[in-house]
Formats: sequence, structure tokens, C-alpha cells
Amino acid sequence: MTVSVLRALHSGRTPGDPLVLPGPWDAASARAFADAGFPALATPSAGVAASLGYADGAVPASEMFAAVARIARAVPVPVSADVEAGYGLPPKELVERLLEAGAVGCNLEDSADGVLFDPRRQTDRLAEVRALAGDSLFVNARVDTYLQDLPDGTDPEAETITRALLYTEAGADCVYPIAAPPESLPRLAAAVPAPLNALALPDGPAPRRLGELGATRITFGGGLQRRAMAAVRETADRLYAD
Repeated sequence: MTVSVLRALHSGRTPGDPLVLPGPWDAASARAFADAGFPALATPSAGVAASLGYADGAVPASEMFAAVARIARAVPVPVSADVEAGYGLPPKELVERLLEAGAVGCNLEDSADGVLFDPRRQTDRLAEVRALAGDSLFVNARVDTYLQDLPDGTDPEAETITRALLYTEAGADCVYPIAAPPESLPRLAAAVPAPLNALALPDGPAPRRLGELGATRITFGGGLQRRAMAAVRETADRLYAD
């Protein structure tokens, strides 16, 4: 699948009809989501890490790219890959490895080890990734202002908008203010001239409602993998009890 298919899926969405991208953690889950009819998938780093036996953020780059490649080979739909903050790879190598794995999109975070990057530094990195990737990757710029500590007196929503505008100017196709409160989504969507990715949580608004609030794209982080494992544990408990 080409990036043009993924890019087109983000265009022309109406409120209440967001692009819902399940997060497969291995080839089998990817096939299940694709067979259900989802037009594209977005791997979650946390879900892939759990499936490989690692804590989130602790997967070696080589294993993450190998997992993405297995997922991309398994399905006939576009796959976007969560590559965290890029594993410290130079932009050229990062782009090359994503394309070699068969991904047509990526998430890039603007924090690591609990610390937000300088927004200008992240803007420069995104611009370099965009220049190297050309039209080959759909770049989803994650904004971690609701996850990490901000300087005293900093308004998270204002800081999110500042970063999102910088990242969009650098060529990001989409921005992802992960864990943004639902009530902030209308203001974020109005302020940022790019599709907005929202995180769907089990105890939060449904994807359709997130779309009504301004989200163009809905992802789940590692939530779907955790739900699947809860079902496995329930089955295991029943088997053991029998």
C-alpha cells in the first residue's frame, strides 16, 4: 500500500466520522483488524513491546522495525508505525528503516525519558525527516505536553498549540496531542491547520464522539493489546479452574 492511500483516508472527514486506526501488536492481530474491514492500521509501541516481552520504551530499534515489517507484510492495508522518539537514529537512517519495513507512516514523539524536547529542536528534526522522506511517509507528530511536566505557569493547551503549529510548518501531516482532555479538542482542532489525532481510552468518549469534538484520526495506544490480554487471562483462569 502506498502513502497516498493513507493520506487520502485523512481527507474529507466529517465531524463524527473520524478515521479509526486500530493498533496491531503482531501479524495475527493485524490480520484480524484488516479482515474486520479497517482501511489502515497504526502500530502502538507499547503493544508491540508487550508482545515482545519488553517494557514500553525498552524495545531495541532492530526488534521494533522487525515487528513492524512482519505486521506490514501480513496485511493489504497501509500501516503506520509508532517509532517513539526515533531511537536516537539520524533522520536518514530512521526514514530508510521505516520504508524498508514497509511502513507508509510514522509517529514521532517530542519527549524521551520523561523530558520534553526543545520545540525548535523537534521542529528541525521533523523538517529533516520530511525532506528525506518526501511523499513516502505520512508523519504524525506526537505532542507530549499532557504527559510530561511543564514549567510552572505554562498552560498545556497553549503550549500544545505552539508546538503543533511549529510541527505542521515543518511538514507534519498530522498532530497527536496524546492524552489531551476531550474538552480541549475543539480549540486544538480550530487552532491547528492539520488533522488532529486523539487517543481513545476505555473510560473516555467513544471514537465517534472524539470525531465530533474535532479529531480526524483515532488511535488506541496499547489499549487494544491490553484488552486482548485481559481476555486471554480470563480464558486461562477458566481453564485452570476446570
